[in-house]
Amino acid sequence: MGTTAQEEMRRFWDRNARSGRPLSPTSASTSVSLFSLAALLLPEHFPHYLAQVRALSLGPALILSAKFLLVLPLSYHTWNGVRHLAWDLGKGLRLPQVTQSGLLVLALTLLSSAALAAL
Repeated sequence: MGTTAQEEMRRFWDRNARSGRPLSPTSASTSVSLFSLAALLLPEHFPHYLAQVRALSLGPALILSAKFLLVLPLSYHTWNGVRHLAWDLGKGLRLPQVTQSGLLVLALTLLSSAALAAL
């Protein structure tokens, strides 16, 4: 007899806990995606929530940091997607090139995230 979905899920989490591995970054991006979806379903319009954030009197450094953290995953996935497209063309598949392209993706991610957060 097959196992139920509940049993499979419990086995997965037990095995993950025993391995001592941290949760994957996918769980963080899923949280951001769910937050974004919830934002689309909110009853009020954007200016209402913008006024509420402004009423908190948050400093510019905190707002810039929040904007940076929001745009960081999008920027990373965009640049890494370009990297994967190059791989699909058979470019940059040697180990030194893979390392260099990974560092380039990180640098471009930080630069573009900072630029977008500054808007």
